[in-house]
Amino acid sequence: MTPAPPQGRRITMSWAYRILFPLLLIPALPYYLWRMLRRGGYGPGFSQRLGFFPKLGPKTPGKRRLWIQAVSVGELEAIGPLLRRLQASGAAEIILTTTTSTGYRLAQERYADVADRIGIFPTDLWPCSALAWNRICPDGVILVEGELWPEHLAQARARGVPADLINGRISDKSFARHLRFRNFSAYVLGHFRRIAAGSEEDVRRFRELGFVATSMGNLKFDVAGDAPMAADERARLRLELGFDADPRTVVLLGSSTWPGEETLLIRCVRELRAAGRDVRLLLAPRHSERRTEVAAEASASRLSWHQRSTGGSGAPAGTIIHLADTTGELRRLTRAADLIFCGKSLAPHEGGQTPVEGAAAGVAIVYGPRMSNFRDICRGLEQANAALRARDAAELSTLLSRLTEDEPARTAMGRHGAAWHQSNRGATERTLAWLQDNQSAR
Repeated sequence: MTPAPPQGRRITMSWAYRILFPLLLIPALPYYLWRMLRRGGYGPGFSQRLGFFPKLGPKTPGKRRLWIQAVSVGELEAIGPLLRRLQASGAAEIILTTTTSTGYRLAQERYADVADRIGIFPTDLWPCSALAWNRICPDGVILVEGELWPEHLAQARARGVPADLINGRISDKSFARHLRFRNFSAYVLGHFRRIAAGSEEDVRRFRELGFVATSMGNLKFDVAGDAPMAADERARLRLELGFDADPRTVVLLGSSTWPGEETLLIRCVRELRAAGRDVRLLLAPRHSERRTEVAAEASASRLSWHQRSTGGSGAPAGTIIHLADTTGELRRLTRAADLIFCGKSLAPHEGGQTPVEGAAAGVAIVYGPRMSNFRDICRGLEQANAALRARDAAELSTLLSRLTEDEPARTAMGRHGAAWHQSNRGATERTLAWLQDNQSAR
């Protein structure tokens, strides 16, 4: 068990949160409403955000009803193998919720045959959360990665329902906030029965905050489980993208890029092509709603380009920039690349996007200095000679230029990455056993 504040202090903090959170939420509502309108897709299931989750029937005898919350696409993909193992065990009735509209669509597409019910996570306000809890009535709740919702966890404690955190992680920014507000951190984390961390660094951070955590490894290693793509299949995929199947053609993937990073990659490709190298750019922005501004940059480059969301998956031959502004395809498209740049890793951005899928696909990886959300993973990749870290944008351009010309170096990096990935798999089995131990301990 993890330590928690005394009962009296916990009740006080719970009521303080219930009073203060709505007051803080009101000024931020215009921003969140604007963002929801901009991203779109928030109409379906909106009432569930207010707690009106569809009423469930009686519980299945012999099964525990588990409410699993994963905020968005990345977290949902990470728990895919675990969800399937839970379903196959026959011991769990799975209620899966998510927060974002893209996550909701992905959950319905991927897990309709796995989850007993898929829905939207309620706003963490007392009435909304309590209403959803009354309708779901779970026997256990599982939160994924950084999902720390105080009211949701307070509802679990008040009803005597165990709460577990899996693939738990604490980013640099979150860790700083936890250290600054230790009392509130103790209140929130103290609701968990046990914590399964995604890395040894996360275990250390939980421990520094005064909580016991067990390292299970990162579930994302088990998602990207495919071996590097066979040569003929890879050639067909590259032709689908409008790229040349000639092995001398180099495909650079901008993986989950953020503003400014697309500009840099497009400039690099223009310069490399001007120098006589056949380099193509597969551009996958992190947020698909940015497609208009990224498409404008691709158009302004005066290079032939194709937009996947409007022009279809099949691009015309001779395409130089393929804008992959769709959802749920990045894992497959990654395997067409020869070289990957991981987004959100250059200033002013911070945190980085996952390099795991690139390693699994056997592709050479580069990124900027700001990969703090994947510190352990990047350290492992660099030690395995599977990835290179650039100190800034200028050095990144130099690395991209060198690696597009050095096919043996790219191949070696990709081979090392695939081997490193295989050696780190197994988190799903460990987490499943840990969850089952938790259940048997009740």
